[in-house]
Amino acid sequence: MDNFRFHAPTEVIFGKGVENETGAAAARYGKKALLVYGKGSVVKSGLLGRIEKSLDNAGVSYEEFGGAQPNPTLAHAEEGVKKAIEFGADIIIGVGGGSAIDTAKAIAHGAANPAEKLWDIWTKKAPLTKSTPVAAVLTMPAAGSEMSDSAVLTNEEIGKKSGINTEFNRCRFAIVNPELGMTLPKNQIAAGVTDIMMHTMERYFIPESDCDLTDEIAEGLIRTVVKNGSVIVEDPSDYHAMSEIFWASSLSHNNLTECGRGKDFSVHKFGHALSARYGVTHGASLAAVWGAWADELYKGALPRFARFARKVWGVDEVDDEKAARLGIDKTVAFFKSIGMPTNLNELGVDTSEEALEALSQDATMKDTMKLSRIRPLDAAEVKKIYKKAVDRA
Repeated sequence: MDNFRFHAPTEVIFGKGVENETGAAAARYGKKALLVYGKGSVVKSGLLGRIEKSLDNAGVSYEEFGGAQPNPTLAHAEEGVKKAIEFGADIIIGVGGGSAIDTAKAIAHGAANPAEKLWDIWTKKAPLTKSTPVAAVLTMPAAGSEMSDSAVLTNEEIGKKSGINTEFNRCRFAIVNPELGMTLPKNQIAAGVTDIMMHTMERYFIPESDCDLTDEIAEGLIRTVVKNGSVIVEDPSDYHAMSEIFWASSLSHNNLTECGRGKDFSVHKFGHALSARYGVTHGASLAAVWGAWADELYKGALPRFARFARKVWGVDEVDDEKAARLGIDKTVAFFKSIGMPTNLNELGVDTSEEALEALSQDATMKDTMKLSRIRPLDAAEVKKIYKKAVDRA
């Protein structure tokens, strides 16, 4: 087991009706809240009204900032920074899924550092030494941003989607009411289930890692997501199943399942390139390439893939390579069963040689960064995996 530090300071307020506690929680950090949300579903559902009532009751004034995009954009976050500064916001609250929460994090950083360009902060050209307190009211289990140290933005001008990891991304508190996920469309639920699994799997397939407890936590989390994810895709009104998925969302991305071995996130680099160029849903982009990625790399971490097959999918094959192959196929079959695309053709993106070359350059930052801890992948090898993903069965 490698040395590690684990720090998960977010207070999670979980259960039915807990959005009514937002005001009391926010009042501990400020008196002016900027509420960041998406395209208006939180308004139509009455959720934003309940949050604002709780803020009124707690003596916290607020301003609204809607319009967060499914793949949050730099330009929109920059607008939010201006609004936060003008309002004098001392806490930024993301209301929604990962996109709204990541937008809130970006606004928090920009508002605390008005002399710096937000993209310079994001690309580490400008050091991030302070930020505004940020919090979340979660409506969709997926990104895990409510407890993570990460956030993602897309710079539309240059077509680049990039993440930043910093302790300043940690939410001070997260309001998590599983009932809020019951009105989500089926495709959003399926994409969220995929993202939760992938956050865990990106920390699992690390060669030569020996972390029994961390493995057991990760395997149990994925089994829980498979079991309950299938339920909520068909019946989102099942509170028990939805509760399990919401909690899994938070635990999958708060660094718990990387203790002792770290993480990889190479599949995310493949997916980010797809999302930045084509605007595809994040979870769908991951499902579309994972099978091809696993096909190419599993032999370099064969014991990990074999263990995954046996512990997650119940495969009883004694031969490691056969077991690993069965585990890969069962994972892809699960993605298919919940309606996720499992190749690029199903994703509906350009699969010409030129397009795949552009994607591989994007994913590797113009061939300056190698992907994967299993085996370092340059742009040519990344393109090979994209080509495998075009029509993988």
